Amino acid sequence: MITKLAIKYGMIIGIGVMAWVIVTHVLVPNLQSLIHSLGTVTFFNLLQFAGIYLGLKELERERRDKVSFKEGIKAGVAISVVYAIAASLFFAGALLLIGPQFMAGDQMSAPQLPTWKVALQAFAGLGLGAIFFGLIYSTVISFFLAKRRSTES
Repeated sequence: MITKLAIKYGMIIGIGVMAWVIVTHVLVPNLQSLIHSLGTVTFFNLLQFAGIYLGLKELERERRDKVSFKEGIKAGVAISVVYAIAASLFFAGALLLIGPQFMAGDQMSAPQLPTWKVALQAFAGLGLGAIFFGLIYSTVISFFLAKRRSTES
């Protein structure tokens, strides 16, 4: 059950990220623009938070009961792993088809590093960052949504 939710919501987040990148690169070609730095980070994180929240709420609806704290964290991290894989595959394809000029402006202004090093740093940042923030977001959301143990005797 968690696997289906992880794929569904992880892919929704991944597709949202892909759409954001394509639209912003088409509409705002200046890679030094705030839309490509601050806007992208903000959008990616809000989208991931919303995707995890909606995934956990759907899990609650399917079970007709609140999920445990541990299950919420597991589901949220699973969603984030699917998102990280989908986004990394998208950026790998973009790097192969379009080249490094598609990458964020900050990475292109770095000292002349080989493209493979810049790409490796970007993928590590994206993948590990998505999983790390997914753990944080899952913990926060699960804290508020999880069922509580009864303290009655």
